[in-house]
Amino acid sequence: MPARSNHSVSHPMRERIGTAVHLSFAVLMVASGVRYVLRHSPADNVWTIALAAAVCVLYAVVAILAKRRQPWLWWMIALVLSWAVLVIAAPSFAWCSFALFFLSRVAFSGWIAYLAGGVTALATAVGLFRLSGDTDVAMLLGPIAAGVLLTMVYDRIEHDAALQRQLHAEVSQAQQRLAASEREAGIAAERERVSREIHDTVTQGLASSLLLLEAAQRSWPESGAKTEIQKAGTLLRQNLADTRSLVHELSAAGLEGGPLPEALEQAALQYLDSVRFHVTGVPRPVPADVRHALMRVTQSAAANIKRHAHAGHASVTLGFLPGGVTLDVFDDGRGFDPAAIPPPSKQGGYGLRAMRQRVEQLGGVFSVESSPGEGTVVAAQLPVPPEENP
Repeated sequence: MPARSNHSVSHPMRERIGTAVHLSFAVLMVASGVRYVLRHSPADNVWTIALAAAVCVLYAVVAILAKRRQPWLWWMIALVLSWAVLVIAAPSFAWCSFALFFLSRVAFSGWIAYLAGGVTALATAVGLFRLSGDTDVAMLLGPIAAGVLLTMVYDRIEHDAALQRQLHAEVSQAQQRLAASEREAGIAAERERVSREIHDTVTQGLASSLLLLEAAQRSWPESGAKTEIQKAGTLLRQNLADTRSLVHELSAAGLEGGPLPEALEQAALQYLDSVRFHVTGVPRPVPADVRHALMRVTQSAAANIKRHAHAGHASVTLGFLPGGVTLDVFDDGRGFDPAAIPPPSKQGGYGLRAMRQRVEQLGGVFSVESSPGEGTVVAAQLPVPPEENP
């Protein structure tokens, strides 16, 4: 049976127990040796003291090997057997049994640990029973009962330590799984964010440019075709700038500076020939992520009006509230049934979904009010942290 290699008790606790056991063994061996020398003749002292010295040497060897994590099985067996002979021959050394018992439990595992502890307790009982002149049964049963009690206590300590290690391992595994889930969620969120950026910049710009070029083709060579081509070129240049910003820092051109109302009006005019812009409340700075979301919602809503609404008029209203900011984009176009929107596909359908995700990820509320022939209102309300309020 090999010596214990993976201790059941945690390392700091094991170090403290080991130090206390070694010190108590040294003190008790010295005290027991002095007691034996004072009570026995020199002729009896020589062999007993020599055996006690051998036990001390064996104990030191086992302690050193255990500290260095080197094999100690046979040394420990020799120590237990030598101790059994010593305590039977000289019961004065019986008090050192406690230290030897704990060293046995640290050294061995399984059945051999119980065997070593049992040999130590039994030898101590026999020695003390002999010391009483073979008359005191308490001297015989006391060490055995103490050995049983100490075994149960140590087993309980090992059980609790094993349970603690199991719980720690489960917590570590749970933390690793949580970290993996967070990484996966972060990747998914980043993919969603990039897809929204592409939709709100590249896709919308290219779609609007295509509409302008198709209109120019239909009216060619009339004078209006030149105007449509110029607008398409302007959109394509802006689309190129947005693409570069997306590649480098995924930030919209002009997002970092300039008043928000003017920025939103320009964002809408990228896709619409004219738009009525209104501001309610007292304008104030808003967080960058809120500003970014308002810009993208305005761009996407204006692009949808250009592509689908066939509207005569459109308006954008920006409202500043004490705890947030609102955005309403209205058109008087042909409208639609919001409940009948098809799922996203290669042909489109990402606009409203992307707008809703942007707003809701910032803790806001997004809604669409529309019906066939009645126009459309796209509304968003975003909270503004208190520190951003004037």
